Amino acid sequence: MSFLSPSHGQSRPVVVHLIDDTTAGGVMRVLDFLTQDPVLGAHARHVLRLCPRGALGNDRIRADVIVSHLAINWRALPGLIGLRARHAACPVIHVEHSYTEAFAALNVPHKRRFHTLLRTAYALFDRVVAVSAAQGAWLSGRNLVAAERLRVIRSCVDLGEFTEVPAPARPRRVIGAIGRLSPQKGFDRLIEAFRKLPDNDVELHVHGEGSERAALEALAEGDPRVRFMGFAGDLAAVYASVDAVAMPSRWEAYGLVALEARAAGRPVLVADVDGLRDHRGAGVLLPGQGGRADLTEGLRDLLAMPDTAAEGRASAARAMADFRTGWAALLSEVCAAPAASVAAA
Repeated sequence: MSFLSPSHGQSRPVVVHLIDDTTAGGVMRVLDFLTQDPVLGAHARHVLRLCPRGALGNDRIRADVIVSHLAINWRALPGLIGLRARHAACPVIHVEHSYTEAFAALNVPHKRRFHTLLRTAYALFDRVVAVSAAQGAWLSGRNLVAAERLRVIRSCVDLGEFTEVPAPARPRRVIGAIGRLSPQKGFDRLIEAFRKLPDNDVELHVHGEGSERAALEALAEGDPRVRFMGFAGDLAAVYASVDAVAMPSRWEAYGLVALEARAAGRPVLVADVDGLRDHRGAGVLLPGQGGRADLTEGLRDLLAMPDTAAEGRASAARAMADFRTGWAALLSEVCAAPAASVAAA
């Protein structure tokens, strides 16, 4: 079946995306773009289906392509095996939104067992999508996915509203930290590094909520320049309120905040880790990983960066085009070829 051929009496193939967590965040925003973008929708009908964790079910899914955005763990493995067995003739794709080299280094005590899990699970799919080139290099370098099954499609959201944010004022005085208040995001070390800046007229605005808020507030206590702004509902307004953005994450599969900040014309400081390395380019700083002194110097450089708003907005247009092209090519590829059997994996 060709990607553009009729299927089940319809003019477009049906692509069902499986999700087990609809918590507001980056994954859901990527899925919103995948399922609602009119350019992608012109070639396939993208449907979102919720599968609560541990309840994948035994029913058959009527689809031309199934795309898993599910969490992979030992408890979920039997359900994934059942999914593959029930849809042996249907192409099944997995998108890896979570696991990275730095995640494994910091969070996985038994790496051999973890790698066995990933190899076993990924072998069930006809294709595995890495959401950044850095993540793809890790999956390939660890032999977690066979090269012929691995594809890299960098995550993306609709960036239109961000490209319309007015250019930041100069001189820069407000740094934004945007995301969940969790250990992953590294806002603790950002606050410590920021507090070493001697400038009285600079501010750090922390946009987000999470389990680490009380600890972060305690870390910032006594420094009126650090402000906690709460949940970031209107992201375009958030980017308009800051002059630059810092992302000192401990691990990150890709990092949508960096993409959005560049689309909004804001320079970005990112940690030299995982998918954040994919954002190298005009308007992006990657300081060394030597500790908080490097991060403090990076913040100084961030405030002094030349204007690269035009380059950032151009990168947003390329990111959206690459995302659309990547998904169109992948779906065309799997629809034109027979699904691989579990035995062949």
